[in-house]
Amino acid sequence: MTVPLQRDPDDDVAMSLHGLVKRFDTKVAVAGVDLDVPAGSFFGLLGPNGAGKTTTLSMAVGLLRPDQGRATILGYDVWADPAAAKARLGVLPDGTRLFDRLNGAELLAYNGLLRGMAPDVVDQRARELLDVLELGVDNRTLVVDYSAGMKKKIGLACALLHGPRLLVLDEPFEAVDPVSAALIRDILQRYVAGGGTVVFSSHVMEVVEKLCSHVAILADGRIRVGGTIAEVRGGSSLEDVFVRVVGGRTSTGSELAWL
Repeated sequence: MTVPLQRDPDDDVAMSLHGLVKRFDTKVAVAGVDLDVPAGSFFGLLGPNGAGKTTTLSMAVGLLRPDQGRATILGYDVWADPAAAKARLGVLPDGTRLFDRLNGAELLAYNGLLRGMAPDVVDQRARELLDVLELGVDNRTLVVDYSAGMKKKIGLACALLHGPRLLVLDEPFEAVDPVSAALIRDILQRYVAGGGTVVFSSHVMEVVEKLCSHVAILADGRIRVGGTIAEVRGGSSLEDVFVRVVGGRTSTGSELAWL
């Protein structure tokens, strides 16, 4: 299946974040993130738990208003022109809440009609997505009864339905079985090969190294390093760079000797 893309000419930056800041009471979750995601890239946002990945992506796609800074999607300001920005954007948030008393086909139909898509287009694309994602075109199972992997896949289907140019996915492979993960990877690679851009967060080095053309490492609410994956690795493994950048501890072998 090929998802048609809405194209704006001469856009070489798919997502641009400038000076994003977010505080929760006295805690600074994001402390001034600057990031440009090249159009057509497969971009991995890495960081340890609590680094600010989810908060950053939530501000980038219009789910959380920043205290400071600006986010643009293909040149459209997410907060000044949200309709134009979100028309070009597909999002799979972390812990997304679905209308889970609908089955997969009904959920896709609801999402498509909310976006003002023609019913016949929604029906055609929904059937293709359900088939390709192996969710069953005529499956009447309610989303509430889906497995974790199925819920990730139906969330991805909702994000793809309107043919966005940019996908932003928060931990898309978390709690997903290897078969579902392989299928999701294949679809995302085909999407990028067709001209789309993917930004996803993760802390799994193997997945990022296998998929990404570009990567940025976020720690303590700031981007510490970013660029092509070759530039960021610089001859080391991505895991070694990650541990060095975020200040992770490595075992000396003398700890827990009593074990």
